[in-house]
Amino acid sequence: MKKIQLLILFLAGVSTFSVAQVVKKGGLETATIKTPTVQCEECKKRIENYLSREEGVEKVTVDYKRKTTKVTYVADRTNYENVKTAIANAGYDADDVTANPESYKKLPTCCKKTEDGGGHPKKN
Repeated sequence: MKKIQLLILFLAGVSTFSVAQVVKKGGLETATIKTPTVQCEECKKRIENYLSREEGVEKVTVDYKRKTTKVTYVADRTNYENVKTAIANAGYDADDVTANPESYKKLPTCCKKTEDGGGHPKKN
């Protein structure tokens, strides 16, 4: 019996966590997406510019220091999965969606992962 109670408690916690990423208000939804490969101002501009052309996207704010992207979109015109895919199509990882390899290759060196020879040099 305790195992069943623990399982129910665990499932409730997991479902609460996944819902916490999307906030609904009127016809708009706001999602905070982890973008771990965003490193600099150029990455920020690239994602904001790319997403601003996506249908249904109203507002995009990339915080490269916290490695998150906050997107407000019209729920009738797009959804959370489409927004993550759009970020991946721009060349960046988005939550559980890996960057599109062709788009990633086109990124400037400073915007690539350190294991691929990218990143910014450390300041002393």
